[in-house]
Amino acid sequence: MGNVKIVTDSTADIPKSLQEELGLTVVPLKVHFGEETFEDGVDLTPSQFYEKLKAANQIPTTSQPTPFQFETEYRRLAEENPDSDIISIHLSSKLSGTFQSAYIASQTLGDAVPVTVVDSKRASYAIGVVVVEVARLAKNGATKEECMKRIDTLLNEATVFFMVDTLEYLEKNGRIGKASAVLGSLLKIKPILSLNEDGEVYPFEKVRGQKKAVARILQEFDNRFGQDPIHVGISHAEAKQESEELMAKIKDQFNVKESVITDIGPVIGTHVGPGTISISMTRKEEK
Repeated sequence: MGNVKIVTDSTADIPKSLQEELGLTVVPLKVHFGEETFEDGVDLTPSQFYEKLKAANQIPTTSQPTPFQFETEYRRLAEENPDSDIISIHLSSKLSGTFQSAYIASQTLGDAVPVTVVDSKRASYAIGVVVVEVARLAKNGATKEECMKRIDTLLNEATVFFMVDTLEYLEKNGRIGKASAVLGSLLKIKPILSLNEDGEVYPFEKVRGQKKAVARILQEFDNRFGQDPIHVGISHAEAKQESEELMAKIKDQFNVKESVITDIGPVIGTHVGPGTISISMTRKEEK
């Protein structure tokens, strides 16, 4: 095992099997249905969440972990692995205070437990693709410097596009403008959304219908990655069959070296709603 330990949060939507394989520490965010509070992925699974969402009278709210939660995990890792470095990679700071909580915890600990906190400027498996790539490197014995160099590359090139069934959730949660939400619902336009270099949601392009949206996304990925070896992840909110069909299409067209299909968890699901499909892609390092 390497001497670098990777911490992330539950919004990375990394499957439990990968979390365990790579020895990841995942700090959960919270979802609030009225007076009920659940930890994302701990006591509320994606399927349970979407059932509750359908029955809810109003959209739930979400909250980030406290600095103390991060501090507790950092201390535990340092005690269990006294010679290790800790890199903590989190949800876009433009979408949540999670990064800020992690950063405050790292500053509180100071030199006693050195932690490098990274703003992924991404969400869902768009964070996951970065975390998994770096965690594989760390597991193979990479140094902190080598891991940070890989993170810089990934943050420059890892790309995400996503499609939502409705803009209602993004609009109600203040993640996209009301005008864009109204336009999408009135014209039955399928917006292709992405995250800009600051980590904010923006409309990449607007097309009519999902087939055209998928074709446009794959064209854009082809422009960026061609036949380079890639790691691709599809995260979805109750759209498993569509995601499997899409992954098969991607494998036919691209040089896929690692692929992951995962559920969009409760926190991200609160903001994008059922039916969302997100595709994240980056280059795999040549051995």
